[in-house]
Amino acid sequence: MQIPRLAGLYQRRAQWKALLFLLFFPIIFGCGLSLQGPTETPAPVLGPSPTPLPTVPPPVSILGTAENPLILALPPATKSSTAVENAAKTLIGLLEKGSGYHIVSVLPPNEKELVKGFGIGNAHIGVLTPFAYLQASNDGNVQAAFAREVNKEIFYGAQYLANVNNGFTPYFDTIKQADIAEAPIALGQFQDKKPCWTDELSPSGYVVPLGYLNQAQVVTHEPAFLAGHVAVVRALAAGGICDFGATYIDARTYPGLQDEYPNLMKQVIVIWQIPPIIPYETLVYASGMPEEMRRNLTRAFVDLSGTPDGKAAMSTLYGFESMQVAQDSQYDLFRKAVKASGVDLIKLIK
Repeated sequence: MQIPRLAGLYQRRAQWKALLFLLFFPIIFGCGLSLQGPTETPAPVLGPSPTPLPTVPPPVSILGTAENPLILALPPATKSSTAVENAAKTLIGLLEKGSGYHIVSVLPPNEKELVKGFGIGNAHIGVLTPFAYLQASNDGNVQAAFAREVNKEIFYGAQYLANVNNGFTPYFDTIKQADIAEAPIALGQFQDKKPCWTDELSPSGYVVPLGYLNQAQVVTHEPAFLAGHVAVVRALAAGGICDFGATYIDARTYPGLQDEYPNLMKQVIVIWQIPPIIPYETLVYASGMPEEMRRNLTRAFVDLSGTPDGKAAMSTLYGFESMQVAQDSQYDLFRKAVKASGVDLIKLIK
């Protein structure tokens, strides 16, 4: 009977010792005493770390090579056509032969995407409409290379028209075909009058004329948009719709109008003309293009424009029958007038 009691006593003593050890171990450790634990394998002694070699970025292929070709943007469209594809092949072949660069083509879905493409390297050569050129130029992404030529001119003007019975004083000499007063004097008489504009995307029938009015600090009444230059002339001839309007020079000579209104040239008169500052389409290069590459491409474009195949390709693709070398500074007056209009450029690009 004693064995069970002794066994229970020894068991309880062992439990108390274990409990006391657990309670006092933090105090012992805190007093600096150490307990011998299992021996650990010492960490190996390492020598000095080797100096890492510098990271060398992969070589970038030179622009204009087969690995990194120049990108020619075709006219924006949702889908291509056989005529466009054939003209693109011809133009690229002539450009490659004349410049020595490798070139591929892309078909942007719309002009807004084309403008973006010049900013992210998806286009290096292309043709832009006036407002798209301004936006891409203002963003610092393109430089003018060639301007489309129409009747040997690369810029055209606009005119303010009014019915002769509206009482405005004309400040345009029909004999000399020149303005005889500065814009503030000529346009000041439109203060608090109602204009007829062609449409909200027209450079000559709305944006630039509005810019000139704003520069002259002339405030007008709410305008009427009539969807076309001929419609503006008709409205002014009929009277009662608006006090004055703006069109390209000279919308009054549009075929059939003078048959409809025999006295049109005397009935609807020119009050003042905006000088030729509005561009047609502009062929541009991406701004990051090396100067030597620009020169080589320009030479190639000049050469191909003198060949039947080159002229046909430019006409089919971009409507260029002829063109002139252009500089960005030539667009400064247009840029100033558009800015003065206050119209958002992005909304003018489709």
